[in-house]
Amino acid sequence: MKVYGVTGWKNAGKTGLMERLVAEICGRGLTVSTVKHAHHDTDVDQPGRDSFRHRAAGAREVLLASPHRWALMHELRDAPEPALSDLLARLSPVDLVLIEGYKREPYPKIEAFRTQNGKPPLADRNDTIRAVASDVPHPDLSLPCMDLDDTAAIADFILREVGL
Repeated sequence: MKVYGVTGWKNAGKTGLMERLVAEICGRGLTVSTVKHAHHDTDVDQPGRDSFRHRAAGAREVLLASPHRWALMHELRDAPEPALSDLLARLSPVDLVLIEGYKREPYPKIEAFRTQNGKPPLADRNDTIRAVASDVPHPDLSLPCMDLDDTAAIADFILREVGL
């Protein structure tokens, strides 16, 4: 599987870009999965639901299955967070895995950048960033800079980068 990331500061447009890239790349006939890293405690389950009750009772993993989808939840129970490579190994094969977050992991990334954040581009200090998708030009950067809203051009760039 090919892996490519979207990184950037909070509120830089990462999730919107990920959503548009998934739709664009799937629309081209390729299969895509995503991994989203959260720095905070997050829960995909709701209190009172059966699967939540199973986890609360101490289950290490809960697999929820329905006629439309299945989801596997794994509780770390004070174990360390798994490495990205371990998580990727759990995914079913696809053409491309897009990753949101994991700024410091050694895979190629595009940076989503918005000037309203008032922060400098991460690309200046992160050599895994291959291009910047921004709401303003960055003539000072030595990397390719694309319009943050030009999803087709960003998808073209990523697919060229990974050889798809």
